[in-house]
Order: sequence, then structure tokens, then C-alpha cells
Amino acid sequence: MDTQVPQFDGVHHLKLPVSDLDRSLEWYRSRLGYAVAMEFRENGLVMGLALYHPNGGPRLALRLDPGKAASSSGFDYFSIGVPTKAAMEALSARLTQLGDAHAGVQVASLGWILSGLLDPDGHEIRFYTTESHKKAPEGQVYLVENSRRTAAPRIQEPLPRQ
Repeated sequence: MDTQVPQFDGVHHLKLPVSDLDRSLEWYRSRLGYAVAMEFRENGLVMGLALYHPNGGPRLALRLDPGKAASSSGFDYFSIGVPTKAAMEALSARLTQLGDAHAGVQVASLGWILSGLLDPDGHEIRFYTTESHKKAPEGQVYLVENSRRTAAPRIQEPLPRQ
């Protein structure tokens, strides 16, 4: 059995299937600040876009695939890191100002989460702070039980530090 752990270098990019590239591009551009880095063409048609974020967000790829976009609607594939609770609150206010429904900034297991934001194809885009309100026990598995069921009633105030 191989006991060597492979070497990785973070996440290269995240890819989502979309039903309309132009509509999705406009949404990711206007809501989150993404811009086009590359176009992928097949037989003269744009079938995918690689997006970059000018302020630290992960690279995203959008792939034209209406069937997969429909079947994956409602699923939260990833959470985008936000450095602080204050930055999360600013993002929440921006999205509200743009008319997007979301769950607001909530206390999560270790930091704060903004969930419930849906892109044009219904994929849930979540944001989670890299800043934490408490520390997970070192060297132990941190158990989170029923996180989805208990997330709704959580208050927005930080938990006491442990």
C-alpha cells in the first residue's frame, strides 16, 4: 500500500454547467466581479468560459450544458472564501441591493456563512469566512451534527471564543 501523500497546490478552478453562457457571465460579473480570461470554442461556437476574479476569488469555468445545468440546480458545489465577517456583511448588503435573495450572514460551525444565493441556473453559491469565531479542537475530528437543520435559526452574533 502506498503511504506517500500526493503533492497538491490548491484548487485550480471550479466548473459549473450552465444553460446560457451570456446570462451566467453577466450574473457572475455583476454580482461577484468576475471577468473573462478565456473562451473555449467548438465548431465556431463559444461553449465555455474561464473566469478570473480580480480580488482573490477562485477561478471559475462555465460550460454550456443545459441538461446538466438543470439536473444540478439547487446543489451547492462549493463555498467561496471571504476573509472576514465584515467583508461577508458587505457582500450580503451588495447582493440585497442588487435584488438577490439569500439567507443573510449566519453563524456557522467555525466562521460565518452566507447561503441561499442562487445563480441563474439555480446552483446555490455559498460564501464562508476564513476568519473564525472559535477554534476546532487540535488533533481531533470536529463533529458538526445536523448542520442544515440547525442553520436557519442561528443568530448573526458571534459565539463566545473557546
